[in-house]
Amino acid sequence: MRPEQRPHPEESSVCPSTIRPPAGVPARVAAEPDDRDVVAAARRGDRAAFGVLYGRYARFVQAIVLARVAVDGADDIVQDVFVTAMERLGTLRHGDAFAPWIATIARRRAADWRRRRRDTVELEESMSARADDSHDRAAAREALDAISALPEAYRETLLLRLVAGLSGPEIAARTGLTPGSVRVNLHRGIAMLRERLRGHASDA
Repeated sequence: MRPEQRPHPEESSVCPSTIRPPAGVPARVAAEPDDRDVVAAARRGDRAAFGVLYGRYARFVQAIVLARVAVDGADDIVQDVFVTAMERLGTLRHGDAFAPWIATIARRRAADWRRRRRDTVELEESMSARADDSHDRAAAREALDAISALPEAYRETLLLRLVAGLSGPEIAARTGLTPGSVRVNLHRGIAMLRERLRGHASDA
């Protein structure tokens, strides 16, 4: 497979446009200043600096969370992750390690949510579905359901690409995966997702 980091247009089409970041978060944020400087400012109590970190990493955290939990719980978890990060920022030794650090917090918060969810009684899908759901919302749900059925490594990498809009090298830098592993996860994940979506279409 060619080591291209940007997916073919057909690959991008599997991500429904209705999967969006938390309100007010831009699709991409400029890389300057670097994380180390922003984290240092945030540690000194500069709330605007922490806002920069939120703007830079909200989609990243959202993608990690969506790889593990249902859509209805994702927004609350994203907010909780950043509250936790703000409270514990002083424990982060190296500011340039903010991405993997907050990714770990996100994965743990998602795992906590799943454990609590297992202890609750969930409504049947037919009861919880709203009659006025749009076609786009249904398509988004279908795609996320298909992604949730993939192995976890593929889920997270796909959502970081499709939801957070990160390139292959950016995913590798922020997660600690090698570029080769990211390429493999994207290639196999996209192939499996396409197959599942085709299967859903043929059953309809």
